[in-house]
Amino acid sequence: MVGEVVNFGNWLQNTSWALAIATSDWAYPFVQATHFTGLSLWIGTSVAVDLSLLGVGNRRQPPSRLSDALFLWNWIGFAIAIAGGFLLFSVSAATYLVNAAFLTKLGLLIPLAVILHVAVQKRVRGWGQMPAMPAVAKLAGLAELLLWLSVATAAVSIPYLA
Repeated sequence: MVGEVVNFGNWLQNTSWALAIATSDWAYPFVQATHFTGLSLWIGTSVAVDLSLLGVGNRRQPPSRLSDALFLWNWIGFAIAIAGGFLLFSVSAATYLVNAAFLTKLGLLIPLAVILHVAVQKRVRGWGQMPAMPAVAKLAGLAELLLWLSVATAAVSIPYLA
C-alpha cells in the first residue's frame, strides 16, 4: 500500500504543472504566498468567531452576527488555502505522503478542525439567541482554537520529520 501511495506521489510531482512550479524562480514563492493568504483569511476569520464565543473582543456584537459577516470571507480563504496547499503538495508529493507530521495534519487534524468549524457555524446563531453564552459554545470555540493551533504545529513540523 505504501508503495502505491509513493508511486502516486511520484506521478503527481512529475506532472508538467508540478515541475513548472518546482523549477520556477517565482512560481513556488507565489503559490506559497497564495496558500498563506488563504490560510490567513480562513484561520483569521475562524479565530475571530471563536474568541467571540469565549467572550473576548466586541461584546456588543453577538458571535452569530460576526460569524454571518465573516462567513463568505471564511470560505473564500478556505478555498484559496486548499488550492495553494494542493499545488505546494504536488511539488514534493512522494515526500509528503510518508511524512508523519504531514499525515497528522492532513489526515487527522484538518478533518477534525473542519468538522468542528462547520458545527460551530451551524450552532452559533442558536447560541447567540440565548441570554448568556452556553458553556458548550465556549468549549467549542476553545476546542476549535486548539485544533487550529495543532494544525499549525504539525505544519511547521513537516520539514523536521522528513
